[in-house]
Amino acid sequence: MQVKKYKVILFSLLLVLVGAYVFVYAPNLNPFFYLEGAIFWAVVITLFAGVAALLHFGELTIQFLDKEHDPFQYVPRKKVPRWFKALLVVPWAFVLVVFVGSSFIFHSNAYRDQLGESEPVPFSSDMQLADLSQLPIVDESLAVTLADKKLGERAGLGSQVRLGTDAVTIQQINGELMWAIPLYHRGVFKWVTNLSGTQGYILVSATDVNDVRYMENFKVKYYPGNYLLQDLTRHVRFGGAWLDGITDPTFEIADDGQPYWIYTTYRNLRGFNLPEATGAWVVNATTGQMDRYTIDTLPDWVDRIQPESFIIDQINNKGEFVHGWLNFADRDKFKASPGHMILYNNGHCYLFTGMTSIGADDSAIGFIMVDMVDKDLRVYMMAGATETAAMGSAQGKVQHLGYQATFPLILNIDGQPTYFMALKDATGLIKQYAFVSVVNYSIVGTGETVGEAQSDYLEGLRNSGITVDTTESQDLEELTGTVWRIGAEFNGEQTVYKLILSERMDTIFLLPGVLSDELALTEEGDSVRIGYPSQQAGSITGSSFDNLAFMQSR
Repeated sequence: MQVKKYKVILFSLLLVLVGAYVFVYAPNLNPFFYLEGAIFWAVVITLFAGVAALLHFGELTIQFLDKEHDPFQYVPRKKVPRWFKALLVVPWAFVLVVFVGSSFIFHSNAYRDQLGESEPVPFSSDMQLADLSQLPIVDESLAVTLADKKLGERAGLGSQVRLGTDAVTIQQINGELMWAIPLYHRGVFKWVTNLSGTQGYILVSATDVNDVRYMENFKVKYYPGNYLLQDLTRHVRFGGAWLDGITDPTFEIADDGQPYWIYTTYRNLRGFNLPEATGAWVVNATTGQMDRYTIDTLPDWVDRIQPESFIIDQINNKGEFVHGWLNFADRDKFKASPGHMILYNNGHCYLFTGMTSIGADDSAIGFIMVDMVDKDLRVYMMAGATETAAMGSAQGKVQHLGYQATFPLILNIDGQPTYFMALKDATGLIKQYAFVSVVNYSIVGTGETVGEAQSDYLEGLRNSGITVDTTESQDLEELTGTVWRIGAEFNGEQTVYKLILSERMDTIFLLPGVLSDELALTEEGDSVRIGYPSQQAGSITGSSFDNLAFMQSR
């Protein structure tokens, strides 16, 4: 059979294969600023040009009935001209030249400066890096565990949907710090019978393990990995983002409860390297409505569009190329700590991580906070322990219990830079909390409540000769009342008195015995005065105690 009889078939087959690839993977089709698009077109040009050469410059014979010879036979008829060979080489040469030409060898200054500049500031006693009223004690893994338990409370729901564990996002919703977890279909048959979407999403408070909410009034129809045109990436590409760089879709909830996907748009600043966020496609997870925004025009409820991987790479590039790429002596080089977290302060979302010198194991030279919308940079210079070292120190204090520490954040506790973290048991449940000094990570305070851990930590600071003044670093409140109940409990390290006042029956005050010798002599009916931090999270732990009955008797 002659070649002409197979031209239409072969080219049609290629078109079908390319079309199937585009539908399934929804690639970026922009070859000038994105490696994915350049490789796609290089492959397409190679395939079609190769088949065209096969058909034009030779003769293909296909004969399946001839059992004595190979059914496929190709006989060249003409020599392939140089211009045609060049057509096959040029796309791949373009990819190679742009990729190498945009490397750090030629653009080390651009790699170093992409994150931006910020004048480093030393840690001061009036600085607070995180909102004390919104301490994130629930981490991602615990949030998933609590959400899964909530899902199991709904009879039959767990057989229909599963948690979207690839899209767990911490965010502020109406001023509350929450983990948002979408629900996905549990298979293609569940999808076919529920084409309008899954039955909502789950919210888990990042500050209260008892606050888990199932939000069933909003469907989640579009999400990553869904089927056919309800797959999020396919939906965004076919909706107009063919030539956009898109990455890192995050699940966010508007203030009215409507779920959205925030699909970051980006562009490479140097060839195929140095990706920089430019805005986002905001996709309604229920209706699929898409709107494109720049960084300056984003809705106020959108907490972040900067991919965490972009920011970490930019921090490391800033440290790696601080004196160019020929700095073989590693002078002044630094890198991000092996871990980071998302925290909120004054309504803004930040990525927080430490900085360590190249080769250092347990020593931090400072800390970085990057705004996850506009990439505003804050650099704090403060020598001390790394997050990993602090976690090890906290775990060491409770090693007999086998607890594991969550990734810490830095707080200002009485003017002292302090790591705060939760301690979890083998099942992932929070059992204790820990405060660890950044400057001297051998000073550790632990307790079953945040207040107990903080009191234990302050006592450790005092025992180490560090003077703390709670009146300067915290707003204190005082309450005078009559003791209704009082009891003592030894937590393994110190005696803690638990006290209820007749004037405030709904509150248990936790009072470490070191606060006052009068605690051991206090009885029911005594008039007392208790001081405590007004912004304290968790149970109320007293910072001062005075038995007024003793004053009257004196």
